[in-house]
Formats: sequence, C-alpha cells, structure tokens
Amino acid sequence: MLILLLDLIEALMGDAADLGLFRVLTYVTVRTALALFGSFAIALAIGPWTIRRLRALNAGQPIRRSIGPTAVNLSAMHGGKAGTPTMGGLLILAAMLIPALLLCRLSSMYVIVMMAMTFGYGALGFRDDYLKVVQRNHKGVSARGKLLVQGGLGFVLALTLLWGPWEVIYAPTGAEGYNHLLVPFLKYLYPSLSFAFIPFVMIVMLATSNAVNLTDGLDGLAIGVTIANLVAFMVVAYLVTRVDYARYLYVPHVAGGEEIVVFLAALLGASCGFLWFNSHPAEVFMGDTGSMMLGGALGATALLLKQELLLIVVGGVFVVEALSVMAQVGCFKLTGTRLLRMSPLHHHYEKLGLAESKIITRFWIVSWLLALVGLGMLKLR
Repeated sequence: MLILLLDLIEALMGDAADLGLFRVLTYVTVRTALALFGSFAIALAIGPWTIRRLRALNAGQPIRRSIGPTAVNLSAMHGGKAGTPTMGGLLILAAMLIPALLLCRLSSMYVIVMMAMTFGYGALGFRDDYLKVVQRNHKGVSARGKLLVQGGLGFVLALTLLWGPWEVIYAPTGAEGYNHLLVPFLKYLYPSLSFAFIPFVMIVMLATSNAVNLTDGLDGLAIGVTIANLVAFMVVAYLVTRVDYARYLYVPHVAGGEEIVVFLAALLGASCGFLWFNSHPAEVFMGDTGSMMLGGALGATALLLKQELLLIVVGGVFVVEALSVMAQVGCFKLTGTRLLRMSPLHHHYEKLGLAESKIITRFWIVSWLLALVGLGMLKLR
C-alpha cells in the first residue's frame, strides 16, 4: 500500500517528486527487514490478547483418546495439554497481514497469488478448527471435503501459473513458462510438463499443506521447522528474482518476483512471534488454521520460484513425517501390524522414551541442516 502510494506520487510529480527518506522503501532489502521485524512485533503485542480471546471462546485443543484394544492412547501422553487454546494460526495471519499490505507491492501478481493461497488454505483450516473446538464436532471438515478444497485451490493456482502474465526464463536454454520442471544438479534439463503441470501443482499443494498439518503434534515443532523453510526460501527468492544471480546459478529467473521476499519476511516474523507463545510448554497451538495456511504458503512459494524439487530437500522433515504416516497406514492394512510404535514419526520417538523438548530440538537441527543443503544445491548444477 505504501509502495503504491509512492508510485502514485512519482507518477503525478515526475522528476519533481522528492520522496526524501521514504525513498528507502523502494529497496527490497529495506522492506524485507521492516516486514520481518514489524510482523514479529505485532505478534508479540497481540499474542496475549489473542490467547485470552481464544480461551474465552472455549477454543481448547481436544486430545484424541484411544478407541479399541489396539489403538494408541494419545491422551495418556498429552492429556495435560487438553484445553490449551488452539486456532493460533489466526495470530500468524493477523501479525503478517498489516506489514504485507503496507510493504508489498499489491499490484504484483506474485503477492496476489501468495495472499490467495495463504488465506485460502488458512480458511479451510479455520473451518476445520471451528467445527472441532467451537461446535464440538470431532470430525471437523470431512477428509473428502478437505481434499476437494485443497485440490480445487491447487487447480486454480495451476491455471493461473499456466496463463498468467509471468516472465520465467530458464538459463542457459532460454526456455520460458511455468510448465517446465527444474531438475537439481542438471543445468540443461528443463522437461516440459505440458498439461500434466496441472495435476503436478495440485499434488504439490496437497502434499505440502497436509505434511505441515501432520508435523504439528508437539509444542513448537511445526512452526520451528517452518521457520527454517521460510528462511531458506527467502534466500532462494532473492537469488532467482535477480537476473545476474539467476544466470550465475543457472536457475530460472523469475522476473518481478522480489515481492515474494517481502511477503515471506512478513510471514517469517509472524511465525517467530507465534513460536514465542508456542514454544514448550505451549500457551497456544496453531491448529489446522496455522498448519494448512503455512503449508499452502510454502507450496505456493516453491511453485512460483520453480523450486518444487528443492522443497523436498529443504522441507525434508515434513516429507519424512508424511511418509511415516503413509507407511504406518499401509503396513497396518497389509499385515495388521504397525511399522512404528506410533505415527507421525515424532510420536514414535515419544513412545521410545525421548523427552518432548529433545525431539523438537533435534527435528529443528535436522531442518536447518536440510535448509543449508538445499541452498548449497543451487550452485551444484
């Protein structure tokens, strides 16, 4: 909003325009720093009030109880957390909204897409949380309903990327458009997905939003891993949106995508502010509102930057958590036995006797290492 105002002043006054100190707002680095610290400060300021309001709404986290003799009793492990306010994803959304609106160039299609996907998946998660914790409908949104909305949002994103006003150029081949795939380590191979790009986008968005949701099971776990991912993709976004760096690294140049950096900075600051209250022992949980929203934002970021396969590496913790659930379900259906003591993977380590804080810290360490590996892969082409 501020950037649009500055552009308007310059357009009206031309060379006579004197923006003075406000000229620094035209620099992406300055707006990134302001968005980061601004959203963090807002999260700290409104966090206590948000938690009180969620308590007043009786938006407490229900803890799943065992059903049947072979089921794992999660309430025996985390029963003390019952009643902790959830839907804390609203805190992340509120904290990032004002800096994003003020400091992002709202006319940018990249900002519009990031906003739409972030709030679209956040709205789905909010609906699920609201049904569960406010209306006491333990089923929430049906699995089919979730898949339809998640897939539908992915379908809209795919069409937008295929036919939107984008300028994505793949060095050194000169190929253009979003329907190509960047293959790590290979600088000349950009296979065209053609119309298979549509289901590809849908799968990326479905996988990412659900993987973050599955990881959200311990205090600060999902948000801490997300922070590492956001930092990595902020660096990637800055590099691929600079034509000189993109050519040097042989990665697609995403023209005009620097606004993604500012948006991610606002989301990062809000996430750090949320972690302030979500760290062990948590005062608030993000709920599906937060996990779906963050997953949608990460998936959209990877697609817009043409780094979908890099997301598998940087988001490796999310990938392993999701695969652990799939393997557990598949093994139980085929053999009637469990591969892990409990899924997702972080609960398996809990059943082995590891302290919650130790599991969280180790998952964070792995996530930061994977982020560094992913950044290193940019040059290994």
